[in-house]
Amino acid sequence: MSWSRRSFLFLPLAACGFTPAFGTKGPAEKLLGTVHASDPTDKNSFDFVQRLEERLGRPTDPLYDLTYVITTDAVGVGITPDGAITRYNLTGGLDWTLTRRKDGLRMTGGHIDQFTSYSATGSTIAGLTAQTDASLRLMRLFADDVVLRLTAASASFPA
Repeated sequence: MSWSRRSFLFLPLAACGFTPAFGTKGPAEKLLGTVHASDPTDKNSFDFVQRLEERLGRPTDPLYDLTYVITTDAVGVGITPDGAITRYNLTGGLDWTLTRRKDGLRMTGGHIDQFTSYSATGSTIAGLTAQTDASLRLMRLFADDVVLRLTAASASFPA
């Protein structure tokens, strides 16, 4: 019964020409398995590339090259009356460009700003673990945002 309800809900979308972005003949289908991100040089870039490959697939026949520069900075935002920092915002910026491999044509690119937070209360190990987790979350936010922007731009990519 739930299958028929879902079909009923998607019927109006099919009638208006709706096509899933990553579906068969969808505009973003050409991104799957074709985007090669620059090789990671540190933990942040490794986490960023890993998330990109989770979303777009590992490139088997790359058509596009994705270059990127990641910057991060930890800013203390929670301060006790005696001056101890109890909370940090991990801010970051990502500059990225997607180029077509065969001729170097710039397809799209941009700059993304994001942030996550983590607590610095507790033991040293807990603080380092929280910082590592916040960094991973920030890289995943960057990768998800890049995939979103690639998906939106893919319909206008020249053949």
